[in-house]
Amino acid sequence: MIQYTFALDLVNDPKLIAEYEQHHRTVMPEIKESIRAAGVTKMEIFRFENRLFMIMEVDSTFSFEKKAKMDAENETVQKWEKLMWKYQSAIPGAKGDEKWVLMNKIFDLK
Repeated sequence: MIQYTFALDLVNDPKLIAEYEQHHRTVMPEIKESIRAAGVTKMEIFRFENRLFMIMEVDSTFSFEKKAKMDAENETVQKWEKLMWKYQSAIPGAKGDEKWVLMNKIFDLK
């Protein structure tokens, strides 16, 4: 199992944050299936204030390039991403229109 962690901010507006959470309680099956089809086996998103943290576990078939290509070719995913960008705000240090920023592990208690 390979694990990736990401960070992203939300627009700092309680109403928009509540809407964002509601969308994630009722994610369309097509969106979930597109995530799984890319090789993602587990995904969790956590929130503190307007900061999001995502943990994503993937199998050996996953690659960021493959996921990006699949997402670009999927009309439903593109609509979802456009809708989500209404609520999301690039985290400081993000490049261009980058959303979720990959985090580096700096500690592991083993």
